Amino acid sequence: MIVHFHKRRTRAPCAIDDGYDWFAIQSSLNIDGYAVLKGALEERDCDTVKKLYDQEQYFRSRVTMARHGFGSGEYKYFRYPLPDTVSAARASFYPRLAVIANLWNRLCNKNFSYPAQLDIFLAECDAAGQNRPTPLILKYGEGDFNCLHQDLYGEIHFPLQVAILLSEPGIDFVGGEFVLTQKSNADYSATAFSLHKGDAIIFSVSSRPTPGRRGFRQCLMRHGVSQIFRGDRYALGIIFHDAR
Repeated sequence: MIVHFHKRRTRAPCAIDDGYDWFAIQSSLNIDGYAVLKGALEERDCDTVKKLYDQEQYFRSRVTMARHGFGSGEYKYFRYPLPDTVSAARASFYPRLAVIANLWNRLCNKNFSYPAQLDIFLAECDAAGQNRPTPLILKYGEGDFNCLHQDLYGEIHFPLQVAILLSEPGIDFVGGEFVLTQKSNADYSATAFSLHKGDAIIFSVSSRPTPGRRGFRQCLMRHGVSQIFRGDRYALGIIFHDAR
């Protein structure tokens, strides 16, 4: 059963992560390896971000998936400075997720600690030669899909990332479910998510700790997108570490 987390109503404008039960979200990430946040991005903001795709000045590179064996479709990496909506989403999610990332490190007896603020973490990435921004927009058309993969871009990486759907299933496209696989020892599972426009899913970049007989062990995770049968599917990917 997939649990969806809804925002509590607020009267004033708020950051993208305000209004959610983050204690419950942390519990879901610890137990299931993912959390779905309903309505993380307003519909108008989804449309604003999606329209950026055709404006080349916002992007540093374009990747055609079939050329690299990644599947079929394409995506573009933003350049710095990031557009306001993308920058605000990245900065507001990070402090919440850093708490969880540091908990995971402690469970796995890792000494590394992630700073509480995104700009400090990005400075650490820059010092390691990772200074290219990684937030991106992915575009899929009819017949396109994304192979299962992990988003690792250098020695330093943040263990959690966020994907936000910018299109509405059944209206803008058909098919194209987000797919997440998990493997721990001989156990293997796959989950398909039917997200709606503006929904965000938080998940592990590569692995997460799971209880074992002798403490915690690593559960390997990959993600992808199933085939699009009709229409166009756009999604915003928020990765917190930068690339070489």
